[in-house]
Amino acid sequence: MISIIIPAHNESGVIERTLNAMTTDAAPNEFEIIVVCNGCSDDTAALARRFTPIVKVIETPVAGKAHALNLGDSAATGFPRIYADADVVILPAAIRTLAQRLQQGDLLAVAPTPDFDLARCSWAVRAVYQIRALLPSSRNGIGGSGVYALSEEGRARFREFPALTADDGYVRIQFAERERQMLSDARSRVFPPKSLKDLIATKTRAHYGTLELTAAFPQLWQSRYQRNHDSLAKLFRYPWLWPQLSLYCFVTLIAKHRARKRMRNGIVKWERDQTSRVTA
Repeated sequence: MISIIIPAHNESGVIERTLNAMTTDAAPNEFEIIVVCNGCSDDTAALARRFTPIVKVIETPVAGKAHALNLGDSAATGFPRIYADADVVILPAAIRTLAQRLQQGDLLAVAPTPDFDLARCSWAVRAVYQIRALLPSSRNGIGGSGVYALSEEGRARFREFPALTADDGYVRIQFAERERQMLSDARSRVFPPKSLKDLIATKTRAHYGTLELTAAFPQLWQSRYQRNHDSLAKLFRYPWLWPQLSLYCFVTLIAKHRARKRMRNGIVKWERDQTSRVTA
């Protein structure tokens, strides 16, 4: 049985969309889906319970993704083990592809390739994602898709999820490049922020997570992190990309500045985009 853990904090706007996608065409006893409602003040838990018995709901008053991941792990019984954000859509076929690839034994961590739903995003947001798609980080590692899967051997690489912002980044640095892979034949649907302001906020959180990992695990981070600098510089050879590149660099610089400021001041703030959740 494949265990799927979904941390959910006030996700009433999207949890049904996520669970509908996961459970459609799922065979009996194929998936064990655990939704960990952490610190919720809405009806996320009640909505998730509509999908029982395939979905098990755990509630905790403690808000925090790492805590929710650890609670889900303690309740899960199967492998491979998949960790999915509550606002990401992934279908059973893609889940099976992730599991089958891990069962071959040569990889310990895999993730789907994200398809970004930019339909209602501003031009500025679409421009940033156009540049992102041209960089190596978009094709390597296990981040960005909102979903990653670990074999039993892979999950044994670490004990509990630490209280860090970037759980996917923490998981990624546990594995050498030869041990992890983003699969092109498994896809997840990700909903980016609609406005540039909200994109900067979520990018600030991402860069803050990078700073945390760099400080806590400097050797692992430097050896397992793929930089975009060279590829980004090469894109400036193409004048027709200059407007998009300018926006990409602007967002990156602002987000990094804000993340460093928070790191210096010891400010821990989870910034979540609401614009991508309103229309679910």
